[in-house]
Amino acid sequence: MKFVDEALIDVAAGDGGNGCVSFRHEKYKEFGGPNGGDGGRGGHVYAVADVNLNTLVDFRYARRYEAKRGQHGMGSDMFGAAGDDIVLKMPVGTIVTDADTGDVLYELLVPGETILLAKGGDGGFGNMRFKSAINRAPRQKTPGWPGEKKNLKLELKVLADVGLLGMPNAGKSTLIAAVSNARPKIADYPFTTLHPNLGVVRVGPEQSFVIADIPGLIEGAAEGAGLGHQFLRHLQRTRLLLHVVDIAPFDDGVDPVAQAKAIVAELKKYDAALYDKPRWLVLNKLDMVPADERAARVRDFVKRFKWKGAVFEISALTREGCEPLVQAIYQHVRAQQVADRPVVEVDPRFASTPLSAAD
Repeated sequence: MKFVDEALIDVAAGDGGNGCVSFRHEKYKEFGGPNGGDGGRGGHVYAVADVNLNTLVDFRYARRYEAKRGQHGMGSDMFGAAGDDIVLKMPVGTIVTDADTGDVLYELLVPGETILLAKGGDGGFGNMRFKSAINRAPRQKTPGWPGEKKNLKLELKVLADVGLLGMPNAGKSTLIAAVSNARPKIADYPFTTLHPNLGVVRVGPEQSFVIADIPGLIEGAAEGAGLGHQFLRHLQRTRLLLHVVDIAPFDDGVDPVAQAKAIVAELKKYDAALYDKPRWLVLNKLDMVPADERAARVRDFVKRFKWKGAVFEISALTREGCEPLVQAIYQHVRAQQVADRPVVEVDPRFASTPLSAAD
């Protein structure tokens, strides 16, 4: 299935039904009075976050969503039925924006979260609403109110705790396949990854985090070159970035330090907030470096790259060094989750007091 992370849709809630003008006609009741009912409300348009979806591809082909209008009011004090609502299932992480103004309207961040995209119009009043001591035979009614109509832009940002950053063919897909349940396509040519891949890394019972493999960046990505710039938005919600570097590139003339600096420069150009996120350096493909040269090559890279943060030496292919990396990531993500947890103030009236031994 094609990965689609942007879509434009039109939603239209249903119009309200019109009110009814009617009078009671029964035998032996000369002045039956008004009995025209109100119209029913129009159908609403809802969006619900579905954890089973991971793409907006359905909205690429069906762009118009229109709810039913409310039924008109009828005689005998009968109100019109409400129009049927429409529920649109969207992936968790979808941002809903007004396509005309660019204002962000909603964000679906919690599985099962439901939002109202367009409100149905209220039904009109029937003539029974206008009955009074002075006006005993009203012939007034009101039409139904129109439903809301909106042009919306849907944008998907995958919800991952950790994002992989690096040049094409740096080994990001191999790493996510080695530590998680994801099975991305892997080959020995650039741009193998054409869309983000999500993987769940199991650290222990009820201990896990989500890692995202983003298509590789190249120099000029912030201006639109290559594929990675299309997916950099998916890194904005991560808690940690892993800068994966191929320490043993196939081409003799390629300098890993120059490539790594180019990635950092593109990241800073794209989004300063993304550049300021916690970032660890992961030197990959150590299995292709002779054992007696590894320490010297790593020291040389760190010195020339002028890196002062965390450094991990791994081989995603042989899984050497992957377990310490996974454990360190989990501890960092867990600490961030605890720090971001809101503080709930407890009302003293409902605060529990510990029971004494006598109790």
